[in-house]
Amino acid sequence: MNIREAHAKFATDEQCLEYIKQMRWPDRIIRCPECGEKNITKVERKSSSKNKRGWFYLCLEKTCHNQFSPTSGTIFHDTHLPLIVWFQAIVLILNAKKGLSAKQLQRDLGIGGYKTAWYLNHRIREAMRDGEIPKLGGVVEIDETYVGGKTIRRRDRGQRREKDAVVGMVERGGRLRLRHIGKGSPTAKAITPLVEAHISSDVERIITDESPIYPYGLPKEQLPKHSTINHGREYVRGDVHTNTIESAFSLLKRGIVGSFHKVSIKHLHRYLAEFEYRFNRRDGKVDAFAETVRRVAGLKPLPYAALVSENA
Repeated sequence: MNIREAHAKFATDEQCLEYIKQMRWPDRIIRCPECGEKNITKVERKSSSKNKRGWFYLCLEKTCHNQFSPTSGTIFHDTHLPLIVWFQAIVLILNAKKGLSAKQLQRDLGIGGYKTAWYLNHRIREAMRDGEIPKLGGVVEIDETYVGGKTIRRRDRGQRREKDAVVGMVERGGRLRLRHIGKGSPTAKAITPLVEAHISSDVERIITDESPIYPYGLPKEQLPKHSTINHGREYVRGDVHTNTIESAFSLLKRGIVGSFHKVSIKHLHRYLAEFEYRFNRRDGKVDAFAETVRRVAGLKPLPYAALVSENA
């Protein structure tokens, strides 16, 4: 979906609300979010106001009587932005191959303040976190890249930048996984749990560069399937290369340098989730817009205070 299609299909908040209802209750059986009761009724308000919709659902279970709407208990709940703006923001972020900064989102959608746009952006990113997916199989490429870092002075080695490591794993023709593993160079000890969690034991081949962390980090049963490429001499040897994962890293780096300019390491996992999410839906086989709205409607509210806290 592009922005013109979104504007034509969702011209009013009521149309957006109806769509959220379809995504939240695809079986068309509306349930109370508090008790799960199906016996509910729609109540029309006698007078509507700017901050209240003209109707709500009422749970008829005797001990509940909860009042709710399709946005209740979701990230959409109590938003001060029109739902139209949410939908247009989702479209813009999904279509921004190299990411979309909060400042650009603010300009494109006429959002009043930068913090509002930043908060909107991160809540949508939160919905893009894939969670558990089938393990990667076939031919899998693994590599690492580095993000951010401050210049620090060391008496014995002069200046150096302490960057954060991101490990990427991609199945050729399939899905991508990006994981932040902390500051400094990754170790074999850090690689092992990532491989065990995200790569199938019956993978056909695992291809990496000649970093020594991989022979020591891969499970023993997968070592016979391991092939390497020495980038000091060559970048491709037959079908042995890491070009797929490096292309994914290229998009991530261009996004950080060109779109965001810099990112907070505290929120890096959400930026990685965003790039992973778009990459995994690049073939257009799924309706990414519908899936994202469904995810946003299925997540609990993410308060601003929780997002900016030290433990976010």
